[in-house]
Amino acid sequence: MTDRELIAERRRGREAALQILYQWEVGRIDIDKVIGGFPQFQRARTSDAALAFAGELARGTVESLETIDPVITAHAANWRFDRLAVIDRLILRLATYELQRRITPPGIIIDEAIELAKRFGGGDSARFVNGVLDAIHRHLQQIDMSGPET
Repeated sequence: MTDRELIAERRRGREAALQILYQWEVGRIDIDKVIGGFPQFQRARTSDAALAFAGELARGTVESLETIDPVITAHAANWRFDRLAVIDRLILRLATYELQRRITPPGIIIDEAIELAKRFGGGDSARFVNGVLDAIHRHLQQIDMSGPET
């Protein structure tokens, strides 16, 4: 698989993960049931690799909410967490989870989150998501530079 193909696969996986998280958030359904019941019409246009990546991201995001949500709250200046638009909150959760994993380069994660916000969010979503994720990224860099906590 070429780099370009991998990037496209990951993009489709993030989009599917956002859709899975939306179904989970709105329906309050077990995340594994949402992943297993991902609509057939979506499965038809999404590769197995992208779906596996989506399931991994969605499940990991939900399992990490106790660490993700406080980070978002701390960096979403002047916004109460429960007042964030659902899509914006889910994009921030998904991207924060990925940033905390430190596997994918932060620039890619932030760019992909901005694209999701442009596609699925409101008029100011992309700018808002960019600002919050940039602050979270800088915070994580400071933690990395200061070393492990003692």
